[in-house]
Amino acid sequence: MTGQSAEEGFIAALRAIARDPGARGLTDDAAELSVSASTLVITHDMMVEGVHWLPRQDPADVAWKLVAANLSDLAAKGAQPLALVMGYMLGDAAWNARFVEGLDEAVVRFGVALLGGDTVSTPQGSARSIGITAIGQPQVVPSPSRADAKPGQALWITGTVGGALAGFEALRAGSTDEALTAPFRRPEPHVAAGEALAKHVGAMMDVSDGLLLDATRMAQASGTTIAIDSSAVPVVPALADRRDEAMRWGDDYNLLFTLSEGSTPPVAATRIGTVMAGSDRPLLIDGTPPDSPDKLGYLHRQP
Repeated sequence: MTGQSAEEGFIAALRAIARDPGARGLTDDAAELSVSASTLVITHDMMVEGVHWLPRQDPADVAWKLVAANLSDLAAKGAQPLALVMGYMLGDAAWNARFVEGLDEAVVRFGVALLGGDTVSTPQGSARSIGITAIGQPQVVPSPSRADAKPGQALWITGTVGGALAGFEALRAGSTDEALTAPFRRPEPHVAAGEALAKHVGAMMDVSDGLLLDATRMAQASGTTIAIDSSAVPVVPALADRRDEAMRWGDDYNLLFTLSEGSTPPVAATRIGTVMAGSDRPLLIDGTPPDSPDKLGYLHRQP
């Protein structure tokens, strides 16, 4: 990948500060914190109006998606969700009320407790941003990491790719088809699958920024090269003729993981590639490095 985005540069600077081993060098989805005889998995995700949700989108969907994105990071660690703490930028009364409704639906659906947080108000017209910290209990310690991929392992993915992109485009076009737009509006984190996989996988992470970008991150963290067979990637039927684009778009919240060659995962999943010895090319698609290595997925870039 050529150059660094603003996001990558900022995270690189933070690595000098994140000295505790539990931070995992800021290369992973979540951190581990040992407390007495227990270990907790902790993660934090933010969402911004106009970036993660469309203007005039139902605030209840925004709340659901924010919870789901955080729980997807816990799922990647095979962690059972325990609690949420939220930082909230106030909107008008109607927006706040709908957000609370969606938040209630999400915490009930996923069985996770909201413990508290903080609220702030900002000048009218400011883009709204909301963050949640999620805390979970891992099934195995240490929990699976992006850095645990080994040459010779097989690469697998849960679910299908492209559902969020299809849902986003439909919603933007004004569709009222809830089933079509649901993967973008109300994604389902693969929590149960993550818990079932934790004892069996090598590396594991969630796919939130695009399959190709996140596979590259796994390869870089583990010092390997990941080879993807694009024809094997399960793409939603609506994007069957846009396979490359579907692999570069995020928000699907699948689990990407590795297993020993010949092993069968304990959950529904699709084999899409192989882990190879490391090289100067962390990602191969059908045997060839991507022709646009700086556009593999979504990165937050400096305005």
